[in-house]
Amino acid sequence: MLPVIVVLGFSIPMPPNPVHNAVASAVPRLVSGAKGHADQKSCFACHNQGYPMLALTAARDRGHELPEKFLKSQGEHIAAFLAANKERFRDGRGTGGEVGTAASALLTLELAGYAPDDSTAAAAEYVLKFQPDRDHWRPTSVRPPTEGSHFNTTYVAMRAMRAFGATADKEKIAKRVETARGWLIKTPAKDTEDRVFRLLGLMEAGAPEKEIAAAAYELLQTQQTDGGWSQLDKSDTDAYATGSALFALHQGGLKADSPAFKAGVAYLLKTQQADGTWKVKSRSKPIQPYYESGFPYEKDQFISISATGWAIAALTVK
Repeated sequence: MLPVIVVLGFSIPMPPNPVHNAVASAVPRLVSGAKGHADQKSCFACHNQGYPMLALTAARDRGHELPEKFLKSQGEHIAAFLAANKERFRDGRGTGGEVGTAASALLTLELAGYAPDDSTAAAAEYVLKFQPDRDHWRPTSVRPPTEGSHFNTTYVAMRAMRAFGATADKEKIAKRVETARGWLIKTPAKDTEDRVFRLLGLMEAGAPEKEIAAAAYELLQTQQTDGGWSQLDKSDTDAYATGSALFALHQGGLKADSPAFKAGVAYLLKTQQADGTWKVKSRSKPIQPYYESGFPYEKDQFISISATGWAIAALTVK
């Protein structure tokens, strides 16, 4: 759908701009990857559903068309996964990925506009009660960058409880968030994934503005001369780190028309592939059987679909 302007009562299509084209070309690939996972697997996957849904709902809100019933079908798939594991959440066993999987699934359901039910309540209670003696939530596997950051897991846990936590647990949730806020404030980040989710986590936890501003400044200072960000301080820039950094910084107050944000957008536009995707090389060791989800790049497809999701989420900010 092209943007239009109204002149003397006539709607005149405007020429598509590069950002609009970039988003439009990526949407079908993200839809294919998300749908391809759901068609083959019964589980929830943050790489093929979480980050794509973040991007696709943002693209929809900016006027891009999605296949009819797509968001509904994705929500139903994730809800079915939670329902199938409801008793595991209730008795504290959880699923593979533990709190990271449960919380990310809930966050994605929030994006899909899914209404709370018994399954979301069970998953949210599991997140609340997970390792209650700790001051934050920790990942249970190390598959960087999406699994391995304590800041990432802590953010999605807090967000999930806010969206789907029971009213009766309001005080308990507030106490855990307060404890996590203290951890977020005092704990330094070690790489871009940490910096991104430390910033998002501080905002989610209601930290003082000075702490949020300092975290945003720290992330902004790691922007490279080509306009992008790198996952690790001594690695090459890529779309995963750049898209996530831009998204978090915009949430933290960086304007889309600022020089730094424009430089990041230029980097993303320059590095987008002809098919609308971004390729990023995986640095995680696989722990599950390989499958083709419908997204390109074979063994690098899962980090690449996540990167494409982050890139589009950044390009669609308002």
